[in-house]
Amino acid sequence: MSVKQPWVRGRGSGGILKEGALLILFVLLFYGAASGAQAGKVDSGDTAWILISAALVMLMTPGLALFYGGMVRRKNVLGTIMHSFIAIAIISIQWILIGYSLSFGPDVKGVIGSLDWFGLSGVGLEPGKYAPTVPQLAFMIYQAMFAVITPALISGAFAERR
Repeated sequence: MSVKQPWVRGRGSGGILKEGALLILFVLLFYGAASGAQAGKVDSGDTAWILISAALVMLMTPGLALFYGGMVRRKNVLGTIMHSFIAIAIISIQWILIGYSLSFGPDVKGVIGSLDWFGLSGVGLEPGKYAPTVPQLAFMIYQAMFAVITPALISGAFAERR
């Protein structure tokens, strides 16, 4: 004879108590994350994490270059590695001059950013709209690393192609 337990739904489900505890945990977690950050005030922890993440993504580009260099024949290693390093140079300059402004600058009719921040003029240490607890320059560096690694990833697709 089995004993009915109203708090247990079915076999292996974990029960209503367990699901309720998880729901309460998620509500408290998300409420704390939403109310913890003040808009317009730089948080040193967020800034440190953004800069560490940017450094890790920056290290991915030479790692990717070495990975692609190992996939090609000996005569093409240097050229394949240089694809990634040239991408670092060119995309960094493009990102600083126009890329950040077009991506995150004040928009033109909600379609694309204007060139108000051309060459990072007007971008400083105050928090921006997209990362309200991180200085705009730190956010720019973080996004620049992803702009740099994207063409480096694509360069592996045409290694040793004619």
